[in-house]
Amino acid sequence: MKLNKKTCSGLLIILLLGTMLFAAGCSKGTSTTTVNTKLITTSTSAITGSVHTTAQTGDTVKVDYTLKLADGTVFDTSVGKTPFQFTLGQKQVIPGFENAVLGMKVGDAKTVTIPAADAYGPRDESLVQVVQKSKLPQDTEPQVGMQLQSSNADGSTTIFTITKIDGTAVTLDGNSPLAGKDLTFDIKLLEIAAK
Repeated sequence: MKLNKKTCSGLLIILLLGTMLFAAGCSKGTSTTTVNTKLITTSTSAITGSVHTTAQTGDTVKVDYTLKLADGTVFDTSVGKTPFQFTLGQKQVIPGFENAVLGMKVGDAKTVTIPAADAYGPRDESLVQVVQKSKLPQDTEPQVGMQLQSSNADGSTTIFTITKIDGTAVTLDGNSPLAGKDLTFDIKLLEIAAK
């Protein structure tokens, strides 16, 4: 770009005005400095973006939890172990647990009771089967509490738990052990990783 005398004169006037305004602002004390600092801070956050402080859909979070049954029995806990990590909105946990974590801030702790419908759902008696021992894999010696995996026609799998052995008959239950139960969770949010 070619600068002519007229353009140079205009630039010189603008520079002189800017210098005078700057000098006038400095002579008025710290209030101008404060305003300038605020402008710089606002500008910086606009450029870099702000990191949110509450758990939102899409965030990967780490929590400590303790799961209790209705009678107060502790069924499971992550306390003293590796924190539980999951991504909100990915259906990696039961709906009630995810809803409880949404909106929490790091360091927040809460106790929530999740009804069976928002946990593992109701029991499905069609998932209970009685089979003969001979139908189980040959190298399996069935025991109550043992879990077996079955492949379904759609490619999914179902975990069956042996709940009863009566002679040569074995009762298999494909329900989660928590199906049909209201669950109480103590939850503490340890960390949020932004989207």
